[in-house]
Amino acid sequence: MLFSLLLSVQKITCNADYKAALTKSLLYFEGQRSGKLPLNQRVHWRGDSGLQDGSDAKVLGDGVSDHACWMRPEDMTTPRTTFRIDTQHPGSDLAAETSAALAAASMAFMGIDSRYANLLLSHSKQLFDFAMKCQGEYQNSISVAGQFYSSSGFQDELLWAAAWLHRATSDPTYLNYLNSMAGNGGTRSEFSWDDKYVGAQVLISKLVLEGKVGYTGTWAQCKSHAEQFICSCAQKGSSNVKRTPGGLLWFQPWNNLQYVSSAAFIASAYSKYLSAHNSTIQCQGGVLGANDLTTFVKSQVDYILGSNPKQMSYMVGVGTNYPKEVHHRGASIVSIKVNKAPVECKEGFTKWFNRDGPNPNVLDGAIVGGPDENDGYTDSRSNFQQAEPATVTVAPIVGVLANLA
Repeated sequence: MLFSLLLSVQKITCNADYKAALTKSLLYFEGQRSGKLPLNQRVHWRGDSGLQDGSDAKVLGDGVSDHACWMRPEDMTTPRTTFRIDTQHPGSDLAAETSAALAAASMAFMGIDSRYANLLLSHSKQLFDFAMKCQGEYQNSISVAGQFYSSSGFQDELLWAAAWLHRATSDPTYLNYLNSMAGNGGTRSEFSWDDKYVGAQVLISKLVLEGKVGYTGTWAQCKSHAEQFICSCAQKGSSNVKRTPGGLLWFQPWNNLQYVSSAAFIASAYSKYLSAHNSTIQCQGGVLGANDLTTFVKSQVDYILGSNPKQMSYMVGVGTNYPKEVHHRGASIVSIKVNKAPVECKEGFTKWFNRDGPNPNVLDGAIVGGPDENDGYTDSRSNFQQAEPATVTVAPIVGVLANLA
């Protein structure tokens, strides 16, 4: 009995291979590709799809018709309705988020292809100007988007874009905008696709640590808010993020791991900033240094990769015990490379979605929604809250794994 008790309370661990997991995570995005696939495509069960998508606009998709069918991307017959934002139909959140992405990407490409990097930066500036001049939430212009991905506001995206543009250009115009924003978000409870405040606060904190702005006013507030979020994740704050019995951060039932991965990304980035400047965070529950943050990050990543009560990797393809019935159309239907016969809209539900057994295709690198608040997980493709993967979950983990590998 004592032996059983010891087994029940001991920490479940695995020897995480961060480099292998990083490779898997990149494969996930190849599985998500649309359009004409390149010759070096490594996810061989996928084929070309959506070849006419976006030919007349910048944004597309109709969640209602998409959810009504269960089809391979190669067979899609659902409406691929196109939408756009313009001066008459603003979308500051969408434009500013894209601006931030292009500014960040320009930095990545600057040492490789300066012409392309400058093109990205030029478009980033244009989008930021548009987002500022024509303000409004994008779902008011693209109503169908509001049914699935409604934006809670656009001020966070404007801050996020300005922070990245300043980092990419050192233009004081963007710094002045950041300093003028009294509403810097306060202390947030998450960093997500809809809430970028923590990201902007962390970029501003980097400026403080580098001595490029003073530790006063808006700058001090942003640094304090960013560090309070990190403290709460690392269980040293005044109001800590809940954890499962197995130690996983718990934010909400639907795709909890997307919030875990983004929190880990924030802590991972901040650990590098602290290390570079020999600094620490003063939390209510104690001091956090760079090594403490790295330890916290590893605890969350290791849980995802198998160090958890179920000894299951929530990243597909890592180890042998991982979700086999991932809620994913392409993975759950026979590959077009195996059977070219089209799978019709409703046929996909009756023949593939509702079947028992593993998906015919392994979506390597996908991270599912994850376990419940008690570390439980039901491997069923109908269990969309737990079994559905998302790009917003995998994307932050790429950065975290690159830092750990």
